[in-house]
Amino acid sequence: MSRRRSRRRSEKARRRASPKIAEDVSRVVVREATRVERLAYTRTQAAAALGISRSTFIRRVLPFVETIETGWGTRLVPVDEVERFVSERRGEARADRTPPGRPGRKIALPAEIVARIRDEHSAGKSLGKIARDLNADACSVRQPGNSQTSGSRRAGRAPEHRHARPGLE
Repeated sequence: MSRRRSRRRSEKARRRASPKIAEDVSRVVVREATRVERLAYTRTQAAAALGISRSTFIRRVLPFVETIETGWGTRLVPVDEVERFVSERRGEARADRTPPGRPGRKIALPAEIVARIRDEHSAGKSLGKIARDLNADACSVRQPGNSQTSGSRRAGRAPEHRHARPGLE
C-alpha cells in the first residue's frame, strides 16, 4: 500500500474514533427528562387544547388573553392564560336537567277525534273516506300553526290567478 493511502486511512480512522476527553476536564452528566412542562401554546395548539377551531379561538378568546410576541412575529399564548380564561368562565353543572321532550310535532288533535279515526279505520273505512266524513261533520283536525293563510291564500281570500287576462273571466 502506498504511503499516501495508508496516511489517509489512518486519518480517516482518527476522525471516526470517539474523541478522547482530557483527564482534567470534568465530565458533563446529561439526564433524560421524564416530564417537560409546556410554557406556551401557539394559537393552533391553544385552540386544540380548548376544543375549538383556530378561527374561533382568534375571534373569541385571543382578545381576552395576554400573549407573548416573539422576535420573528409569532404570537404565543401562555398556558396559565388559557387556564385562567377557562376558570373565569367555568359554570356549575345543572343539577335538575329536564329530560328531552318527545321528538316531532306536538299532538294537537282531541282524544275523541283520534279515537273516532282509529275506530273507523279498524272497521275498514279508508283514510280518505274518514277525512271526508270529518270534513262533512265540520271537525277541525288541522295542526296549530298550519293554517292555509300562507302561500296563495292570504287572509281568507281565494287564490288569484297570476296570469289572468282582463276580460277573460
